Amino acid sequence: MDAIRLQRVSEQIREELTELIEYEMSDPRVEGITVTDVHISPDGRKARVMVALSNGDGREEAMAALEHARAYLRTQVAHRLALHRTPDLQFELDAVIDPEHLNKIMKRIRKGRPKD
Repeated sequence: MDAIRLQRVSEQIREELTELIEYEMSDPRVEGITVTDVHISPDGRKARVMVALSNGDGREEAMAALEHARAYLRTQVAHRLALHRTPDLQFELDAVIDPEHLNKIMKRIRKGRPKD
């Protein structure tokens, strides 16, 4: 696949996975999970799904829940998107976005911002 198509497909997969995880999965272990990015391999066979957790605790349980639901999520993505080949999903924690650290930064920004 070319780079533009990979980018479009990864964005579509990210949107579908976000909707599936946030609204259609009933497992309480996946609450607070946000899909931040999807990286598809050039051949389109594998997709690394980067996720962030809003609560710092329960990372292992949340990742175990995603691994358990991987086949269901892949099947749902295949039904919703008309792709020739649906990539295999591999979930990873997004190390760039640590919610606790991000909240601290946002508080600093708000405190330093002059009042209008």
